[in-house]
Amino acid sequence: MVTLGKNIIGTSGLPPFFAVANADEVAIDAPENRMGEALRTWVRSFSGFQKEALIRSTLTGRTWRLVSDEGPYLNGHDAAPCPLAFLSCGMVASFMNEILALAKIQGIKIHQLKLIQDNYYTMKGSMPRRTMVGGAENIDLKVEINCNLEDTALYEFLVNATYASPLNGLMRGQLTNLFKLSKNGREIPTNKVAELEGHLFDDPGNHFAKSIAEDNSLTLMKPVGPTPKKEVKRGTSSVAGSLAEEQDRRLNIGAVAIMLEDGLKEIQQMQYSPYGTSFRFLSSEDGRAPDANTLISAGIGFCFMTQFGRFVSMLNLDLPDYRIVQDTHFSLGGATGGTGKAGEAGPIETHVYLETSEPDQTAQEMLDISERTCFLHAFCQTDLKTRLKIVRL
Repeated sequence: MVTLGKNIIGTSGLPPFFAVANADEVAIDAPENRMGEALRTWVRSFSGFQKEALIRSTLTGRTWRLVSDEGPYLNGHDAAPCPLAFLSCGMVASFMNEILALAKIQGIKIHQLKLIQDNYYTMKGSMPRRTMVGGAENIDLKVEINCNLEDTALYEFLVNATYASPLNGLMRGQLTNLFKLSKNGREIPTNKVAELEGHLFDDPGNHFAKSIAEDNSLTLMKPVGPTPKKEVKRGTSSVAGSLAEEQDRRLNIGAVAIMLEDGLKEIQQMQYSPYGTSFRFLSSEDGRAPDANTLISAGIGFCFMTQFGRFVSMLNLDLPDYRIVQDTHFSLGGATGGTGKAGEAGPIETHVYLETSEPDQTAQEMLDISERTCFLHAFCQTDLKTRLKIVRL
């Protein structure tokens, strides 16, 4: 396999995930808090499909640095989790947050809890003919639990907890995501995607490199070996399979979450299709590890950025450097935030910065195609359900 670009993540000497100690010096600020929590995500392309993100939250005040890569299916170095892993892990972390918080509110005793989640996506069409489209499908969530509720009450309790997750707001299929576009430092109008009103944000440029890691003895992310094999209809495991010009494939990313004795959530990401390495994440809401909304926001930004790299590499277009600034807006959780309501979210707002010798029309097409083939923008625009299965422990 001929990998794309240098393995910057693997050779940088930096921990792949860390809390940023000097966010103000880096000059990443948080957006206006409209709904309960707002997060600003910067993402830049490193090399090939390797990417770096900085994510700052209005609610927590924390800024996290995370990295993403792809495996052999995209000729990547497999040095970090794929973009879809971040949303799956953030989603299952958010579900666990709401289940435990709602149990505390209602006085329900949970003695054991394990969440096993499967997210599904599709990619169909031809890239040369510009017909390729990414899609998202309903989620499977198996809850293994030991608690003091009868079956009917337990099912209702778990349904209410999943609806309480702020991520619920991205699954209602009612969001039109918004964009600003810059080419070589000059703002140009968007074409097919909806344009965000207001001014174009400043390009973060190389401010990423100023970030300094806080001291942390925890290993926040690490590979844990090949994912157990699983049959996935229309799945793929072939080298460079995700770069095929014609596609009709189904992706399956899993996440298995448990709560550790110290209150951290341990989540193992499963790369079933396209087949690849499994990574372990740690997550918490108390600042010791990336929180659920940080992981979700990073995943959306990473996935969108991957589509730029995929499109230009398949059509041999010039795009040596590209970055985004993305704002995500979430309500507080129905249980964790004490609202008693289903979780809500606002449209994803993304400022795109392209450095290219291609004409403006091609730059606009890069944005249009990347939005249309992004699995997680499709996730935000599709009415999705969480199919619940309960297993008593």
